Amino acid sequence: MNQLRKRMIEDLRLRNYSDQTIRSYTTTVADFARYFHKSPDQLGSAQIREYQLYLLDQRKLAWQTFQVRMAGLRFFYTRTLKQKWFDVEIAKPKVRRKLPTVLSREEIQDLLNAASNLKHRAILATLYGTGLRCAELQHLKIGDIDSQRMVVHVREGKGQFPRQVMLSPKLLDLLRAYWRWRKPKNWLFPGDKPGFPIHQSAIRQMCQQIGKKAGIKKSFGPHILRQPTFSMPVQICVRFNCCWATRT
Repeated sequence: MNQLRKRMIEDLRLRNYSDQTIRSYTTTVADFARYFHKSPDQLGSAQIREYQLYLLDQRKLAWQTFQVRMAGLRFFYTRTLKQKWFDVEIAKPKVRRKLPTVLSREEIQDLLNAASNLKHRAILATLYGTGLRCAELQHLKIGDIDSQRMVVHVREGKGQFPRQVMLSPKLLDLLRAYWRWRKPKNWLFPGDKPGFPIHQSAIRQMCQQIGKKAGIKKSFGPHILRQPTFSMPVQICVRFNCCWATRT
């Protein structure tokens, strides 16, 4: 299994998959092998079908997570083992897509006002005002905030593609106030461990805690803050200890 794992990681790296995808795919294959107590190259379509039912009936995985698991197994068989995928034997589920959860203007105001910690407020405002993903915000550095051109440089976005997003003047004011208070050296939002950025789990936990404090009844996480930015530009307004959102 160690040799197969090494080869699979090499195959993923050669195709420039992200570290998160590599961890997810290799963890899936390891869990698949552990479930049957056999090396995965000795297992076939019958075992994959049984594993699918196990994931759905016992593990109660969400359909999106289930899809990721199947993508990991498919990559292992087709790329690492150089075998054909079991298109006929393995069922491909039809996924029902849900409408995205969108917060109202009032909920955004309540959320930002509930963030009494300036770092937390800056994180929420940056997520909302730029539409960044959680991992993209995590890896922001001081130099990525370009106040001359009023853009935020995203060095490695989804699929490791760089891009630039607009920077609101009001968001820049908030980030400057945060910088004067915290004075981060490298990472814009450093974590508790010196030299490392804030962990994604810490961002999610912070969002959940502030969401509860603000009385948000909807299922809330950092990804939800991306939704409103697709329709119209956003300004984050800051005045003394108050923080609220407006759209133009």
